[in-house]
Amino acid sequence: MSEFGGMEELLQDFLMESTDLLSDVDNKLVELEKRPEDKALLNDIFRGFHTIKGGAGFLNVSPMVNLCHRTENLFDKLRNGELHITPEVMDVILDATGIVRDMFGTLGQGLMPGDADSRVLAALDAVLAGESLAASPPAPSAPAAPAVVPVAAAATPAPAASGTEPDWNQLYQAVSPNGNVAAEPQVVATAAPAPAVLAPAATPEPAASKPAASKPAQTSKPSGGNPAASGPQENTIRIDTVRLDMVLNLSGEIGLTKNRLTTLRTEILQGNRDTNTLRSLDEAISQLDLLVGDLQNAVMKTRMQPIGRLFQKYPRLARDLARQLGKEVELVLTGEETELDKTMIEDLNDPLVHLVRNAVDHGIESPEDRIASGKKPQALVQLTAEQVGDHILIEITDDGKGMNPDALRRKAIEKGLIDQETANSLDEKQCLQLIFLPGFSTKDQISSVSGRGVGMDVVRTNIQKLNGRIDISSVPGEGTRISISLPLTLAILPVLVVRACNQPFAVPLAMVREIITIDSGAIQEVSGKPTIVVRDEILPLKTLAGLLRWEPTQKPYFGVLMQSAEKSFILAIDSFVGRDDVVIKPLQNIRPKGVAGATLSGDGSVVLVLDMEDLLSSSEAGGNVVKGTEMITS
Repeated sequence: MSEFGGMEELLQDFLMESTDLLSDVDNKLVELEKRPEDKALLNDIFRGFHTIKGGAGFLNVSPMVNLCHRTENLFDKLRNGELHITPEVMDVILDATGIVRDMFGTLGQGLMPGDADSRVLAALDAVLAGESLAASPPAPSAPAAPAVVPVAAAATPAPAASGTEPDWNQLYQAVSPNGNVAAEPQVVATAAPAPAVLAPAATPEPAASKPAASKPAQTSKPSGGNPAASGPQENTIRIDTVRLDMVLNLSGEIGLTKNRLTTLRTEILQGNRDTNTLRSLDEAISQLDLLVGDLQNAVMKTRMQPIGRLFQKYPRLARDLARQLGKEVELVLTGEETELDKTMIEDLNDPLVHLVRNAVDHGIESPEDRIASGKKPQALVQLTAEQVGDHILIEITDDGKGMNPDALRRKAIEKGLIDQETANSLDEKQCLQLIFLPGFSTKDQISSVSGRGVGMDVVRTNIQKLNGRIDISSVPGEGTRISISLPLTLAILPVLVVRACNQPFAVPLAMVREIITIDSGAIQEVSGKPTIVVRDEILPLKTLAGLLRWEPTQKPYFGVLMQSAEKSFILAIDSFVGRDDVVIKPLQNIRPKGVAGATLSGDGSVVLVLDMEDLLSSSEAGGNVVKGTEMITS
C-alpha cells in the first residue's frame, strides 16, 4: 500500500526527472573536482540539487529535504568561497548524493524513506563548521563484487531439457504450423529527450534477450548508493513526439493502402482482371511494402535512446574506485549521443560496470609506478560508442600497463585452465582471450574489488547473448583496448538461411564472413580433425549435420566461413537459401541447447534460429562429435 495516496502520478514524475537530474549532478561533481574554480559548473550543481530538494518538499519527503538542505548549504559556502573543494569534502558530498539515490529507490516502492545515515549528516555538519576531515578514501560506490547476471537466464522459464541434446525431429513437430510458436510479450522501456508522451509498449521478446520483469516499476532501486547498479526494468516508454507523429502518419497511409487493396480485391473477384487493374494491384502491393518497411524503422526508433543515459553512471564509479585504490584516473566519455535499443542498454549495464572497474583496478598502475615508467601520474580511461554500419561499436581503452600474452599463458597453466600442449599452440591474440576463461585472474591476492576470477567470462557470455562480439587488444606498457560490437536492436536479426538434411536453419549474419564451395581435395586432417586452408589461414571444418548430431543425407557442397570473438571455422552445409531479416520468437516452455528461437519464412515454413556459440560449446563439451565428416572426403 502506497504512503502517497492520490499523489502516485506526481511521485513517478518526480522520480523520473530527479533520477536523471541526480545523475547529471554526480557527473558535474566529478568534473568540479578537476576544475574547482569553475563557478558556472558549481552554480549548475547548486541549481540541480535545489530542484531535487524542492520536489521532495512538495511531496513532504522530510528526510530527503533535511539531507538536501544541509548539502545545499555546503554548496552555498563553496559558491561564496567560504569553503574549498578537497577530495575529503567531495567524498562527503558524494556520500550524500548516494543516500538521496537510495531514497529514490525507497520512494519507487511507494514507501517513505527513513532518516539519512547519522554519520553522513555528522560529516556534513563538520564540513559546514569548518572542521577538518580524516583523509581516508571512501567506500566504493559500486558493490565489492558486482553481480554480473547472465541476461538470458534471470527470468527465463526453466527449459524442458536444459542439460540434454534436443530431439530435433520432435522439436520441428512442436513448432510446426499445427503447433504453437508464441512470442512472450515484453514491456520495453525506452527514453528520448522531451517533448515526450508516456505510453505502454509491448513487443515480441527475442530469445537472446532478457524478459522484462512482470512487476511494474517506474524506477530502478539503487544498491548502496551505486549509480551504476541495475534494478527492475521500467514498464513505460518515453517517446519523442516527432517520432510518434511519424508512426501515426505511416499508420494512416497504410490504412489508405489497405482500403485500395480491398477495392482491387473486390474488382478482381467480380471478374475485372484487365491490365490496368493488375497494374494497380502491383503498385498498391509495392507501396504497402515500402510503407511497412518505413513503419518498421519508425517503430524501432521509438525503442532507441542515447547510450549516454548509460555512460553517465560511470564517471563517479571510476572516481570512487580510483580513490579507494589510491590511483588517479580520468574517465572520458565519447559518442554519448549514439542510439541503441533500450532493452540492450539495460542489459549492457552490468558488463560495462565490470569492464570499467577492471580497467581501473587491473589496467591502471599506481601513480608511483606510472611516474617510474615515464607516464603522467593521472591515467586516462576512455569509454566510446559509435555506429558502424548496422552495428554499434563500444570501446573501453586505458593507457595502463597492458597485458603480456606470455604471462597470461603461464597464469592459465598455473590455474589448471589449459594444459601445456594447448598453451604452446596459442598465438598472442588467443592468449589475450584467456582472460575470458571461467576462474582466470591475474591477481594473486583476493580483495574486495577483484581476484576471484569471476566476471570476464560472464561479461563475454552476456555480450554473446545480445548477439554481439567482444574482442581485446593490448600492448605491454602502453595499455589495453576492449571492443564490443553489437547489433542496433534485438527485435530484428539479420540471418543467413541455410539447409542441412532437408531442413532450413538460420545463423546470425554477424558471424558470417563469406560463403565458399567445398572441394574434397582441399580438405586436410590436422590432429585427426578436418581443416581447410583459406588464404593461408588454417580453419577447422564442422558440418551442421554433425553439430546437430544428425546423420547426413548428402555430401555438403558449401561452407560458411564463421567468425566469433575467439575462433573462426567453416560450417559445412547442403545449400543456402539467402539473407533475411527475421523476428525471433522464443520457443514456449523449452530452450534446447543451440537454439535461440524460431521464425517464419516467406512461404510460411518454420525456421529454427541457431545460437552458434551455444551449439559449438555443446558440441565440444560432448566430445566434439562431428558426424558426417567422412562424407565430405568420400
